[in-house]
Amino acid sequence: MKKPLIAEMISVGTELLLGEIIDTNAAFLGERLRDLGIFVYRRQTLGDNLERLVAAVKEASSRADLLVLCGGLGPTDDDLTREAIAAAVNEEPYVDDALLRDLEAKFAARKRAMPEGNTKQAWLIKSAGALANPVGTAPGWYVNKGGKIIVALPGPPNELTRMWCEQVEKLLPASGRVLYHRTLHTIGIGESDLAERIKEFTRLDSPGIGTYARNSGVDVRIAAAGESTDKARAVAEPVIREIELILAPWIFGCDDETVVSAIKKILDGRGQTFSCMESVSGGVLAAEITDCPGISSCFRGSLTAYANEVKIRAGVDAALIRQHGVVSAEVAVSMAVAAKKMFHTDWGLATTGVAGPAPLEGKSPGTAWVAVSGPNGESAAFVDWPGDRAVIRKRVCRTVFQSFLNAMKESR
Repeated sequence: MKKPLIAEMISVGTELLLGEIIDTNAAFLGERLRDLGIFVYRRQTLGDNLERLVAAVKEASSRADLLVLCGGLGPTDDDLTREAIAAAVNEEPYVDDALLRDLEAKFAARKRAMPEGNTKQAWLIKSAGALANPVGTAPGWYVNKGGKIIVALPGPPNELTRMWCEQVEKLLPASGRVLYHRTLHTIGIGESDLAERIKEFTRLDSPGIGTYARNSGVDVRIAAAGESTDKARAVAEPVIREIELILAPWIFGCDDETVVSAIKKILDGRGQTFSCMESVSGGVLAAEITDCPGISSCFRGSLTAYANEVKIRAGVDAALIRQHGVVSAEVAVSMAVAAKKMFHTDWGLATTGVAGPAPLEGKSPGTAWVAVSGPNGESAAFVDWPGDRAVIRKRVCRTVFQSFLNAMKESR
């Protein structure tokens, strides 16, 4: 049996170390390699330093079958990925005439003179093939030497993803293992509680099981490796089914599903619609809802009623605000009912609370109420989750979605 391929990744750029840019490339490549059955054992980030880059390329290549470098292919003196790979494999870079002509043509098409520094983007080494860049000016490298593969990709994500998907994956040798995996999404249960419920499975060698706290809830990932997809699935599926039974009250979807797409699926199946009125969440709830493709099939709209007078004009009883305060279950419910009436929907959602930093009506930041109004009545849930404004708003949205899913289950 062919042995599985082992990979490592190096993200290159001092700006990554300083936190000026978030490294989304590594996450993208990790997922793509996983689905190819290639196991990523290590990932590191290095600044623009030739000595450290050369040492890292040599060390990683000594361990891994495949090394992927992201970034450092620009035209400036601190773009050192080509130099590092050339030094690590003991080869001298040269200017490739075809690459240079292509580069000059790109600048001419943009009616710009090509700076001399861009010539280094036409470099190659003897053991490297060029990877065309249809978006930018920096070609990638595919190096195959001594049974080891080194891939150099440009840093901009739109350039990297196209180069990887359209060219690199076709060149990679087949791995000797296939990974079968499923990710179950839960809401309304804490990670420690969830882990305790499935602890007899998390201690198994295979399939491997991990739990991950997300903004929407806790994910459970189950993965098994095998010589074929069928063999890997045969190991994973019995465990997946048992975990699904244990966590059924909290599971809302799996894999690429989101909490909003799960809500959409239920509402579309019933032919129902929903809307919302927001205060403390300040439009974040509607933004998260409308991130879901096709959500217009069931979502009619949202009103951000931040000021009390806006809430009142939208249909909230002023007497409720005077009697109970704006941060109350009564006002949240009234907002949800008003949203449902305003947008002529089956369901209305609402949020009201304090994002801080200053307290309101004696309520501390992170204090909020969310409400759901539906065909069978109304419900409200209290949120008490301190943090900065972004954390509070995310927690409020998560509680709204949890309450909405629970209400829809109860209305079946």
